[in-house]
Amino acid sequence: MRTDKDVEAYLMRLNRRFQSVDAGAPTFLVQTSLGMPAIAIRVDPPLVVVRVHIGDVEKGATPVELFRALLELNARQLVHSSYGLDDGRVVLSSALELENLDFNELQATLDEIDVALAQQLPELARLAKDSLKTKVS
Repeated sequence: MRTDKDVEAYLMRLNRRFQSVDAGAPTFLVQTSLGMPAIAIRVDPPLVVVRVHIGDVEKGATPVELFRALLELNARQLVHSSYGLDDGRVVLSSALELENLDFNELQATLDEIDVALAQQLPELARLAKDSLKTKVS
């Protein structure tokens, strides 16, 4: 059975910069490219939850173009992770089984999130800004 120590060892093997944080369950904040949000990895048996907070949706706002773009990205470009809404937050997340987690699986998930942040975040930020601007006008 894998533990948070295995996840930590995988992160070290990947040469990823990270820090442990006290969040109730073993959690690692993994650094990404400059200007990109950190990736949170929470080891909460039987799962390893990988999550990035992309941004917030204003209460009462309905940014249809943004939501459509998120759904299209889920369907067309993401394999290991998906965009979603959680309490007004746009998140990119993935869940892996801890019991049989292996190095390649964690690496593929983190690589996909890195690519998504680099390629998709600027466009999502533009859509969010435009949607909120339209809502306010």
